[in-house]
Amino acid sequence: MTDQETTIEVENLYRRFGRIVAVNNISFTVRRGEIVGFLGPNGAGKSTTMRILTGYVPATSGIVRICGHPVASEPVEARRRIGYMPENNPLPVDLRVRDYLHWRGRLKEWRGRKLRERINTVLEICDLTRAQNRIIGKLSKGFRQRVGIADAILAEPDVIIMDEPTIGLDPHQIIMIRDLIASLRGRMSVIISSHILPEIEATCDRVIIINHGRIVAAGTPGELRHEFVDRTTYIAEVAGSWEQVEKALGDLASHREITRLPDIGTPGEFYNVQIEVPADHDYGEEILSRLTAAEGLRVRLLSRRQPSLEEVFLAATRRSWETVTPRKKRELEGRLPYPERTVKGRKR
Repeated sequence: MTDQETTIEVENLYRRFGRIVAVNNISFTVRRGEIVGFLGPNGAGKSTTMRILTGYVPATSGIVRICGHPVASEPVEARRRIGYMPENNPLPVDLRVRDYLHWRGRLKEWRGRKLRERINTVLEICDLTRAQNRIIGKLSKGFRQRVGIADAILAEPDVIIMDEPTIGLDPHQIIMIRDLIASLRGRMSVIISSHILPEIEATCDRVIIINHGRIVAAGTPGELRHEFVDRTTYIAEVAGSWEQVEKALGDLASHREITRLPDIGTPGEFYNVQIEVPADHDYGEEILSRLTAAEGLRVRLLSRRQPSLEEVFLAATRRSWETVTPRKKRELEGRLPYPERTVKGRKR
């Protein structure tokens, strides 16, 4: 029996399309109220996993439960608990926004006054009240994305699944969609697939990275930085000779890299120094002490730069590919008919 706080359970999920293994034995859970980012390169298996979660595509093997209901054996009960916004968000271009939401609400078994009140609520949440009588085909991309989100949350589902919800949007629209998704935290479980990594980092509580059908990293952004990025970067704004900087920081750590960045402000005055040191120790206080004590140097700023989610993503996917055997690489690329399997201890 599933924990009432766990809304999504995925166990040993596997999906093959002909010779291509799209999803390869992945398992994860999502708790109620969490916002989880689902990341991976093109062809990694993200969209396939999401379609299996929603029941649009059957799994070759494995189990998916939505609020305790297996998607394969109880598809209707599972789908009642899901709001899905697919990539490219197909919408009828000839309907008005309110008419579309009314039609979708009836499909989701809502009726009468309850449906009308709920439509008013999602129109307000998604900032669509002023556009409720406009024809969908005449809306901008950003407004259409908001209509898709309104549809996804219309029936107050336990789980929201969004595949590339901010694709093709301008920065203002992205911020609006990001804030809208963040407003769902604590009430609904949300899984978001996106290639815009800063948006995932700003919005999500936890991140799952998939590559070649396998989960290669999972955790909070902070946990993933600690696991995959073994260095810390400090930026110091200093004035004085470069030789004095090198002398002051020369024996700072056994493995360190000091780089002078392009000048800022008045030439010959302050400039940026980038100091990369191992992540196993906080060197900030020591760097500041050394620079301020050095003769002829002035320091007006020292900042610590956290590794970005993009750096974590690249490190995780690179590490996963480097550990794959040549035969497995050919299998993943679809150049072998079937993966190696064993029968009674022998290769088949």
